[in-house]
Amino acid sequence: MLTERNRLLARLALMLAAGFLAVSLGAFWVSRDSLRNSLIDEALPLTSDNIYSEIQKDILRPVFISSLMANDTFLRDWILSGEQDIGQLSRYLREIKQKYGTLTSFFVSARSANYYHIGGVLKQVRPDEPRDAWFYRVRDMAAPYELNVDPDAANRDLRTIFINYRVLDYNGGFIGATGVGLPLGLVAEQIEAYEKRFRRRIYFLDHAGRVVLASATFRPEGASIREMPGIGDIAERILQREAAPAPLEYELNGATILVNARHIPELDWHLVVEQGDSEAIGPLRRVLAINLGIAALVTALVLATALFAINRYQRRLEEAAATDPLTGALNRQAFDVVFNLALREAQRNDQPLSAILIDIDLFKQVNDTHGHLAGDRVLRSVADIVRQQLRDADVVARWGGEEFLVLLKDCPLTGAVAVADKLRAAVAGHEFGPLGAGGPAQRLTISLGVGTRLAGDTAETLFSRADRALYLAKRNGRNRVEAAEA
Repeated sequence: MLTERNRLLARLALMLAAGFLAVSLGAFWVSRDSLRNSLIDEALPLTSDNIYSEIQKDILRPVFISSLMANDTFLRDWILSGEQDIGQLSRYLREIKQKYGTLTSFFVSARSANYYHIGGVLKQVRPDEPRDAWFYRVRDMAAPYELNVDPDAANRDLRTIFINYRVLDYNGGFIGATGVGLPLGLVAEQIEAYEKRFRRRIYFLDHAGRVVLASATFRPEGASIREMPGIGDIAERILQREAAPAPLEYELNGATILVNARHIPELDWHLVVEQGDSEAIGPLRRVLAINLGIAALVTALVLATALFAINRYQRRLEEAAATDPLTGALNRQAFDVVFNLALREAQRNDQPLSAILIDIDLFKQVNDTHGHLAGDRVLRSVADIVRQQLRDADVVARWGGEEFLVLLKDCPLTGAVAVADKLRAAVAGHEFGPLGAGGPAQRLTISLGVGTRLAGDTAETLFSRADRALYLAKRNGRNRVEAAEA
């Protein structure tokens, strides 16, 4: 009787909780969607417009200054007259710097290759000097100017945004490049001020999707959004050259990030404004939590915490049981399970399945000469290099002391040989650093044997062919790939 009552109470509690939860969640979702639509349609575009107006004052102004310099008859006449009085040009550049408050002002002559700044001739540009590559890029480009970020040699290599403007003679011939520079740190501070004012993340991308300007709190400068988690899924839509802001969103770590992106044609950059919807939805969640009740919330938190802890502990146990602790690759026992599943799938779907057996050449010499700790570092490095070259679906296992086995699903022999050669080249081109105290950087190689599934194959027969191919690679001089045809 008592048990039946408890069951009835439990059913009633579940029914009441489910009904209350449905009403609360329904109201929460409606309000959340309304707030999100307001952010997407009104708040983010307004922020983007305001920032664009600020950019016109803060960043586009130097573009106009550089344009005036490039079209100044004094500058062009001075160049065409043979660059006689360097003091005249220095005074001109100093006046530009002081009048407009820029970090630097410069001119580079196509005739003499002299790099002029307020102090006179700083240096001569050369085609073989990487730091001078910008000048030859500007010389050959069709656009009148470019923006790029480089160290300023005239200001202790301070990171600077340069506006490089083409200077043409009166017949349209290229005679040099001029412009001004802004300190990158100052612009980054301005962006940070925008972020604090608007409470949103703001950054700029070039046409390839690389971050060219961001605040100090968001500093992957040079990184491409195509390679960033979440936003990489909408990168192509962000990089469309449309001046009208595009409302977008992506998921990151369970949160929805709302995005407003627009192309700025004057800079050929993309302005991106982001905001997570969690901040706006926070008050709604607090109301939801109150409606659900303290008791229900505590119970849910306890259950969630316990479940999370158990799952995490279980995952750690599974990982510890399945992976090699030194290299992070699958151990042999776990690999056997994965391979048998892959083999059955390949047989069922009649798909190719290939294996690459890898052996580090002369590994014993590393241990004998530099010790086992150095050998362990080599094993970890090789495992990391191999993983970096493979697809997510490919599997790497530590097969023996210095041997690794790679399983390639849906990959025929020719493709597996190509993958193996890519692995060989990656390891051969890697600098392992000094293996001993104070020693020189080391280069190591690997030998690889490739085998692919044949009709009626078992794990033993496939791996035996790969092992024979590996033996042949070692016998034929190491640092090579051999394939077992049958």
